[in-house]
Amino acid sequence: MRTEMNFEHKQRTGFRGKRAFFIPIIVIGFFICSGAVMFLWNAVLPVVITGVHAVTYWQAMGILVLSKILFGGLKGLHNRGHEHHRRHMERDLREKWMQMDPQEREKMRSELKNEWKQRFGHTVKPE
Repeated sequence: MRTEMNFEHKQRTGFRGKRAFFIPIIVIGFFICSGAVMFLWNAVLPVVITGVHAVTYWQAMGILVLSKILFGGLKGLHNRGHEHHRRHMERDLREKWMQMDPQEREKMRSELKNEWKQRFGHTVKPE
């Protein structure tokens, strides 16, 4: 029990150390990307499209954030919940599977194969 607690503590503190190392790198990368957005915007868009003006560094940063929200989503914020939910569903299904007798397991296998056929339109390879 004591060794398990030490292992978990090392995992948690190790993650914090890695996070503390990567956060400044991510922030610096964000500032560099903002400069790249400003450079590319000012070099391309005013020349190609009439009526588009050059942007400042802070406006480029805003464009970068806006494009992340619109096109990239906020994956890091909501995927954690989905992953947590998926792990619980897998655990519950595993427990249910272990409590089934062989006939119930075979019935479930055939139902899953039929569902696969209906969804994806092809057969499952026999085991």
